[in-house]
Amino acid sequence: MKDLVSEWRASGIEEGDVLLVHSSTKRTFKRYLEKGVKLTPEDILNSLLEAVGDSGTLLLPLFNFDFASKGFDINSTPSHMGALTEAARKHPKAIRTGHPIYSFAVIGAQAGKFKDIDNLSGYGADSPFAVLRELDGKIAVLDLTDQNSMTFYHHVEEMHEVPYRYHKVFKNNYTNAQGQTSQKEYRLFVRDIEKGVQTHVNPAGELIWEAGLYQGSRPGEDSGMRVISARKFYDFVSNIITSGKAKDTLYRIEEET
Repeated sequence: MKDLVSEWRASGIEEGDVLLVHSSTKRTFKRYLEKGVKLTPEDILNSLLEAVGDSGTLLLPLFNFDFASKGFDINSTPSHMGALTEAARKHPKAIRTGHPIYSFAVIGAQAGKFKDIDNLSGYGADSPFAVLRELDGKIAVLDLTDQNSMTFYHHVEEMHEVPYRYHKVFKNNYTNAQGQTSQKEYRLFVRDIEKGVQTHVNPAGELIWEAGLYQGSRPGEDSGMRVISARKFYDFVSNIITSGKAKDTLYRIEEET
């Protein structure tokens, strides 16, 4: 595990960080198996916790997209984001934020700042994304492109109320931490499918690399982990939006055939 901690530290993760991690662990498992080490999701989770230290805080996405059809139980609804995130959900010190689609497991010194978050809008001003920015946190991505990981783009888009997305309401049964079930309503700032809007953020990711804001490795190279300040990411993407360059950098329009 010490080798993993060293890799994460070399990518820009520091002791005391408030760190959101998006991940694909497949290549990490394979790399270490080739060295004769069989890792578990818990091993990777513990290595990340060690990398941020006792004064740090780790956030893992527990996104689940079944709320509209199956409802949500904050104590038992599983993550759709892979085995590492499920390990985080089941960690004895994890707290889970309240949005039924975009919830997070939070472990560490600043977990209390996230404990009572029951944000109405998935990416909004009341969301864990906003708290991460307020705490001057970081975002780390393991072996995924921006397109397949960086949900924080949508937080920036919602803060700017971009015209190619709109607020959609989702309503279903919601079971809270005390086991009480009621019907609740939540929102997401979703792309306008009727106008052919497609998320298309990899061009923005390339601009971020060119600007020197990503630290660490690209997907598939070395550790595959890259890290960026949430505030610097927010400011950079805000500038794309306010300068009128979002089209073909953050989204594109699917042409009718």
